[in-house]
Amino acid sequence: MAAYKARIEQVLDHCLALPDPGTARLREAMRYSALSGGKRLRPLLVYVTGESLGAPLEALDAPAAAVELIHAYSLVHDDLPAMDDDDLRRGRPTCHRAFDEATAILVGDALQALAFAVLAHDAGVGAAGARLTMVRILARASGTSGMAGGQAIDLVSVGQTLDIEALENMHARKTGALIQGSVLLGAAAAGVIAGEEFAALERFGADIGLAFQIQDDILDVEGNAELLGKRTGADAARMKPTYPSTAGLSRARTRAFQLRDLAIAALAPLGARGEALTELARYVVSRAS
Repeated sequence: MAAYKARIEQVLDHCLALPDPGTARLREAMRYSALSGGKRLRPLLVYVTGESLGAPLEALDAPAAAVELIHAYSLVHDDLPAMDDDDLRRGRPTCHRAFDEATAILVGDALQALAFAVLAHDAGVGAAGARLTMVRILARASGTSGMAGGQAIDLVSVGQTLDIEALENMHARKTGALIQGSVLLGAAAAGVIAGEEFAALERFGADIGLAFQIQDDILDVEGNAELLGKRTGADAARMKPTYPSTAGLSRARTRAFQLRDLAIAALAPLGARGEALTELARYVVSRAS
């Protein structure tokens, strides 16, 4: 994990060199937002999945960077006053606090555009057909079927009580879709775009993506704000439905562990090649940040 994280930092730094950024301030704000550390789980999933299936690291750099740029853009917009109005992200001021609200909006827009540019133009991705497949995967994961749609559900659900099915649908879209997309990007880079192994990874990604968000909900209740790099209790303060508020902490933990086990079981068709993904699945529900 440390080696993959070191690699993605270098790749992102190169992507964000931006020789023609419009203004130096926009480039600075983009770099501030995307190079601020974090777990880098999504690029890790791209690297681990792709290498497990035999893809060279060079073919995984572009999809790993692209999915992290989408994630970074989503955090910048999620923190805005019109959304969650957060002041702290990864232990330092959010983009709109460090710069200004208008710049933060542009940062999100530019990071999203850059993500697709990286996928479309990086020769290391391979043939045009592979690039197109990855663009489709990333667009679906970040659009109305995924992250944006989930965020819309989240906004209209404030102050409401959702049943478990509706809550899991929101979580699967808002957070889970991009995590699943990360797995599928790694598979596509290795030439696996259909068949039993692709279906297994699709199931793995869906289960681990939902487990990740449930663990996030748990940490918002009982996590350490210093470790998390953001304030805890924010969801409750905003009256947002979460797994603990809907089902209780005990059931939330049980469901996270159940999803972890389902995700690991889904990897059976990969045999020994699924071992690294199994370890990542365990990490997702045991992490403290």
